[in-house]
Amino acid sequence: MLITYILLILTSFSNTAGMLTISDLAHYVPTIQPWIDFLEGKVEPTAGHLYTTMEILGIILNTLIVAAGVSIVVVLTSTMAGYAFSRIRFRGRKALMQLVMILHAFPGVALIIAVYALYVWSLAALPPSAWNTYAFIYVILSRASLEIPMSIWLMKGFFDKIPWEVEWAAIVDGASRIRVWREIVLPLVKPGIAALSIFAFLAGWEDFIYVWVFLKPRDIYTLATFIEEQVRNLETAYFPVVAAAGTLYLIPTIIFFITTQHLLLETYAGGMKA
Repeated sequence: MLITYILLILTSFSNTAGMLTISDLAHYVPTIQPWIDFLEGKVEPTAGHLYTTMEILGIILNTLIVAAGVSIVVVLTSTMAGYAFSRIRFRGRKALMQLVMILHAFPGVALIIAVYALYVWSLAALPPSAWNTYAFIYVILSRASLEIPMSIWLMKGFFDKIPWEVEWAAIVDGASRIRVWREIVLPLVKPGIAALSIFAFLAGWEDFIYVWVFLKPRDIYTLATFIEEQVRNLETAYFPVVAAAGTLYLIPTIIFFITTQHLLLETYAGGMKA
């Protein structure tokens, strides 16, 4: 598996017609031209500028918007819901918690038809000028909803580990529950929030199905759909440029894995244990 990623990265710095193989490494000559072509929008060696530089930067920005949006929605929702499940006792609480876990068992692909039907139905009530913006919002909310159930359980685990006496002392001093949650409880679960932010960001960054269904028909591309568009026709695909896009697509995952692996593993284990 590792050799595959290494060949992908090396291909992004080569001028070969196709993907590099192990036998090609003997006469490998690195070059940054594929990265220049990618940023300038040259996706085929003989086709010229099929995209502009601004369009390529827009594709990267679209990917960041989806990833950041998913992360924000997941963190806000799971911290509030996780705290409610941890601290508030209400009728049907156990059944609702079980329902949350059941929802996590459904894969996103299995829900795509129902999600798309709801999208088409709601789109009819909006003016055409708002359709692109709504498509972005819909993708973010739909993708976030797939991450929220497990995130709620993880955050509940972290809140369960905080002694009730810490909050009670602040309430006795006159602080409201909202203020206690915001100023006392949340700072104590920062590792969990950081982990959820990373998990959710990567989920949005790596998503393909939802952005392909809802954004691509409107000619709104992310890196995932951009790469899919280029490799659809293998005869004309310029693999060094495609590899450059693929390498850029991998960078956030690699950075997060290298720099936060210990934090993520400890946070995930701690949240589930609680």
